[in-house]
Amino acid sequence: MPVTDELLEQARSILYTAVISDTLDEMGLLDQALPPTVRPLDEGLVLCGRARTGLYMPVYHDDDALNVYEHEIALVDDLKPRDVAVFSCAGNNRIAPWGELLSTVADARGAVGCVTDGLVRDVRMIREMGFQVFAGGIGPLDTKNRAKMMMADVPAEIGKARIAPGDIMFGDVDGVVAIPQHTAEEVLKAAMEKVSGENSVREELSNGTSLKEVFGKYGIL
Repeated sequence: MPVTDELLEQARSILYTAVISDTLDEMGLLDQALPPTVRPLDEGLVLCGRARTGLYMPVYHDDDALNVYEHEIALVDDLKPRDVAVFSCAGNNRIAPWGELLSTVADARGAVGCVTDGLVRDVRMIREMGFQVFAGGIGPLDTKNRAKMMMADVPAEIGKARIAPGDIMFGDVDGVVAIPQHTAEEVLKAAMEKVSGENSVREELSNGTSLKEVFGKYGIL
């Protein structure tokens, strides 16, 4: 069952990637963190929403028949509230598939961000908008003559993380994790319980209790 908007908003306000990553680990989902090279444009913003995936392949020319923007335009125009555009470029650092105009369209449709292992451009304007983007780097290179989105709303991978449409993307200053849709509600609720436990651990440590004693009591580190 899809995670509700209410739970997503609660998660965005309470959770952080480290506690979600620990929760995923405890459930045997060990490869859900995206590579550390995928970094936020704004370290103060938190991203939490449903994945809409797009797969890119390299190209080395452009012509009327190729139309490198076809699937990209269709996906961005179809974004819904709480969606996150997830553009898998297979580590291609020759392209910036995301920029200010796509951010403007996405924001107008209620989408909450973009995650890509490619580059992002128009950074100053995107930051001024307050639209959250995680990218593998910053650069001015357009996809024209360099790459094309071949498929949308299909399973994708960024690093070792496998991401399917509808999975929950959560990102903050520490990075991004992908939460499989079928277990997302369980993961988010368990992570919230873990946060409550960490608050107790933090309080006891602040009061001088030893790390060994606190870990033995709570099993949290």
